[in-house]
Amino acid sequence: MSNSVGDGAYYVTSALYFTDVVGLAPARVGLGLTVAWAVGSLVGVPLGRLADRRGPRGTAVLLALATGLAVASFLVVRGFVPFVLAACAYAAAQSGLAAARQALLAGLVSPKERTGLLAHLQSTLNAGLAVGAGLGGLALHAGTRAAYLWVFALDAVGFLLCAVVLLRLPSVTPAGSPAESPAGVDRGHGLGVLRDRPYALVTLLNTVLLLRMPLLSLGVPLWIAERTEAPAWMVSALFLLNTGAVMVFQVRMARGVTGTASATRAVRRSGLVMLASCAVFALSAGASPLMAVGVLAAGAVLQVIAEMQQSAGSWQLSFDLAPADRVGEYQGFFGIGVTVARTAGPLVLTALIVGWGTPGWPVLGGLMLAASYGMGPAVRWAAGSRPAAPGADQVRPPVPVN
Repeated sequence: MSNSVGDGAYYVTSALYFTDVVGLAPARVGLGLTVAWAVGSLVGVPLGRLADRRGPRGTAVLLALATGLAVASFLVVRGFVPFVLAACAYAAAQSGLAAARQALLAGLVSPKERTGLLAHLQSTLNAGLAVGAGLGGLALHAGTRAAYLWVFALDAVGFLLCAVVLLRLPSVTPAGSPAESPAGVDRGHGLGVLRDRPYALVTLLNTVLLLRMPLLSLGVPLWIAERTEAPAWMVSALFLLNTGAVMVFQVRMARGVTGTASATRAVRRSGLVMLASCAVFALSAGASPLMAVGVLAAGAVLQVIAEMQQSAGSWQLSFDLAPADRVGEYQGFFGIGVTVARTAGPLVLTALIVGWGTPGWPVLGGLMLAASYGMGPAVRWAAGSRPAAPGADQVRPPVPVN
């Protein structure tokens, strides 16, 4: 909550702050943020590895402080190069903080309880983002430099508060001697996750499924504007529908996910529901304004159901398939999928949905369905290459993978 309120305000104001207050051209802002998140993707794994070796709580505290300082530095940035440096520091610290917090969670919570707790955290995250977006809206309405500066100060303070809260959690002993290695993974190598091909395949398939992330923020708004007769206010209505549904139902949707088998089923179901959602969205083209509103709402309901199923399943898989002494490193690698989806997603969605039109929707849905059904064999490969987690409902391969 302490992070998400400030982040929600930051997300809705940062673009205009960098262009209107700092004075950067929009193209330069986009370039700088792309470079920053590329850097964040690269350092997420080594920072996660640091959390494994030095202790996740202490590492998370330091990275929360570093993120707060990076946000605070935006208050004094006045040129392109300082902006890029500050953005790189922010993205790197954010990526490492996410991996360290996941490692801390893995050390404090039993495997069967992790997905349920993550569902609660996701609901809290959405509530905080909604509050922060409202505060950011007030800053946009004021339109003054001081209002923007208050937003960035709020976000920086949120990360300082996060560090204080993290200090109140129990510490987790750093990983000691390496556990039994997955087949084909050199555990003596500094970044063994990069050699873990089964886990890399699971991450890749999850990245395809994460293309739904920019759907409501970019794909559907452009579809509504370019291809339907629906009113423009449907964009915000669908966003609120999504946020509210996750806040209310994410915990319930995650209750049945307790191991790799149930997680794989949840991901597979999400692919089927996502295909249905894409088919429904496609029907809104050419419909009357009233009909388009109803069809878009139905598509958004299916989309958020698929989102909650995929989230619950992927959370469980990302933990269960990671070696116990390298959770931070593996979470840092798994988190790269979010950055890739946010970077490549706009290109894919605009090409399929806006450029191709109605036929692009079933192609998008089919791509996600294929990724969801490919997750089963990938998980069996990964599960067969490492020791079974005690108490989890494992997916057992028919023959061992050597």
